[in-house]
Amino acid sequence: MKLLFALGLTLATLFTTATNATEASAGPTATIVSGEVLEVRDVENYSYLRLKTKDGETWAAVTTAAIKKGAKVTIENAMVMKNFESKALNKTFPSIVFGNLAGAGKGTPGVGPGVVKAVDAAPIHVPKASGANAHTVAEIMTTAAALKDKPVRVRGKVVKYNPGIMGKNWIHLRDGSGTAADNTDDVLVTTLGQAKLGDIVTVTGVVRTDKNFGSGYAYKVLLEDATLQP
Repeated sequence: MKLLFALGLTLATLFTTATNATEASAGPTATIVSGEVLEVRDVENYSYLRLKTKDGETWAAVTTAAIKKGAKVTIENAMVMKNFESKALNKTFPSIVFGNLAGAGKGTPGVGPGVVKAVDAAPIHVPKASGANAHTVAEIMTTAAALKDKPVRVRGKVVKYNPGIMGKNWIHLRDGSGTAADNTDDVLVTTLGQAKLGDIVTVTGVVRTDKNFGSGYAYKVLLEDATLQP
């Protein structure tokens, strides 16, 4: 009986460890916030919205859009930031949600142009970038500890693009190296540069590891302060 109990405990521990490892490598699950717009404050690049949700009032920020008071909106890929200071509004928000408006392009009242881009899953074969500090996506993902806080160059295809989140554009880049099984085929890039889904670009950015943006949005590896070139 003791042997069976010990075996069961061991299997449970292994299952929990494997589950936690999978969740950590896969990244956070996108959340959704819905509510009625009580107030709109537009600044350059952003529309700040005071929302009435089922959990109470909250502020949210999205890429500038024609949104009217009283509109019902849904924000996807929601990320909660604590003590966020908006210099444009001269205001510090104890808590604010950043994300993308949902339902755009479908005639939804009060919602501006769509900003959420679908994932491009087509086969990818992009040659490695040239020049100093050039790496493939897989090399960045597998040697991130050695590359931490160092500049790198990588060339790849934009397979996912979410603009205007926390003042930056968020890009997922792939070049055909690495595998999805061990999460070495895709690198996240934050940049002020703009791109389109399917673009082939050369990215120059700084490798960051174990980056935590709060609210469960933690990434083992990403490139920050990146510039884009065709």
